[in-house]
Amino acid sequence: MSLFEDDRPKKKQEHEIGCDLSLISADELAARIALLEEEIRRLTEERQKKLSGKAAAESLFRPKG
Repeated sequence: MSLFEDDRPKKKQEHEIGCDLSLISADELAARIALLEEEIRRLTEERQKKLSGKAAAESLFRPKG
């Protein structure tokens, strides 16, 4: 056993991009869609925060003229 191995249990990945969907039930597909939609919302919100911060910083340093 390596000194750097992590003994904590691995979190089960709820969806893997590109995985085979043929064996997944319709209910499970709906659950995965909901999970991914929530993640898209979270990513979109974070992106918007970063863009707003960038725009604010650029306005402070933009030459006035």
